[in-house]
Amino acid sequence: MTIDRSGGGDPARSLQLLWRDAGAEGSPHGPRQGLTVDRVIAAAIELAGAEGLRAVTMRRVAQALGVAPMSLYTYVPGKAELLDLMLDTVYAHMPHTDLSGKSWRSRVQAIAQENWDLYERHPWAATVSISRPPLGPGLMAKYEHELQAFTELGLDDLEMDAALTYLLGFVQASARSTTEAVAVQRDSAMSDEQWWAANAPFLKRVFDETKYPTATRVGATAGAAHRGAYNPAHAYEFGLQRVLDGFGVLISSRRPSPG
Repeated sequence: MTIDRSGGGDPARSLQLLWRDAGAEGSPHGPRQGLTVDRVIAAAIELAGAEGLRAVTMRRVAQALGVAPMSLYTYVPGKAELLDLMLDTVYAHMPHTDLSGKSWRSRVQAIAQENWDLYERHPWAATVSISRPPLGPGLMAKYEHELQAFTELGLDDLEMDAALTYLLGFVQASARSTTEAVAVQRDSAMSDEQWWAANAPFLKRVFDETKYPTATRVGATAGAAHRGAYNPAHAYEFGLQRVLDGFGVLISSRRPSPG
């Protein structure tokens, strides 16, 4: 299975483009003057939003811009570098909550919500592996802001980075599951409730409730509550609270005991 990931292109060229180093914009004497790296990125983000990340090819982006595919390479070397630029651009446009005066739990929840909102606006971003994140200005501003949720809690620098990484990984995984659930319903043209209702007669014939008593009881309770086998919103909220609980244990262990 092909996985879209950041940092998959030429790192030197990606960094030049991310930071708009001198000469990174390409030649102004191409077949259509006025085309810029920013316009290429915007067209790619719009295409990904409309049709998903798989639709984003250099040819399709060129078509959206009304230029020949080869001319696009004057501005961006390829899809791998373009993906880095797309991610950093959506990072740069994320609203940042004012964290001052908030409890640590409220600060962390705010960071989680900002990223959840990002993935709602750009579901394609949740599908990208960011083990090598694009080190552009958008990401660095995001990282600087998000670390403020973990300051003055007694955590050392490594723990702050690890806690933030864990939180963001949880949010991204939850958002990816939500995107997949939406895709399943769209492709099947059935809600979870409709799917289970359609298959209930067969399952009732073959399923032995006495063999799986706990699974039967718990599954029936969850299914009735979620109107299906899985509720992405419930899974996210439940999981986030457990992440926060875990951070609470870590933070408490780093604070000196009274007396």
